[in-house]
Amino acid sequence: MALIVVDASILIALLDSNDNLHPAATAALLAHAGDDLTIPASAYSEALVRPARAGRLAEATAVVGSLLLAVAPLTEAIAEEAAVLRARRQGLRLPDALVIACGTSLNADRILTGDVRWRHLASSVEVVL
Repeated sequence: MALIVVDASILIALLDSNDNLHPAATAALLAHAGDDLTIPASAYSEALVRPARAGRLAEATAVVGSLLLAVAPLTEAIAEEAAVLRARRQGLRLPDALVIACGTSLNADRILTGDVRWRHLASSVEVVL
């Protein structure tokens, strides 16, 4: 069983059927249904903003629960790795650095994202289109 770290973009797309990435995100998560899925707490929070604004937070968290998606806490090691990534790549946003750092710190087999700018940030990054 593989460890898969999920970026907010994947969960946002899954929760919004009108999102352009929805079909690809759904297919990617189905392809990894037998794996250990993890999302950093920062990305989990980011993905829940739209549902919270729409008064659909409970529905969104139920979907997340059905995925058996574990929420990884922000640890010192992840925070430090994110800082190093951000220092090396000036255009990299902190939320993105936190997801990549979570994946590398946990030795994830894959980091799923919908962000094509991540292609060369880590060998484990898989861009879902």
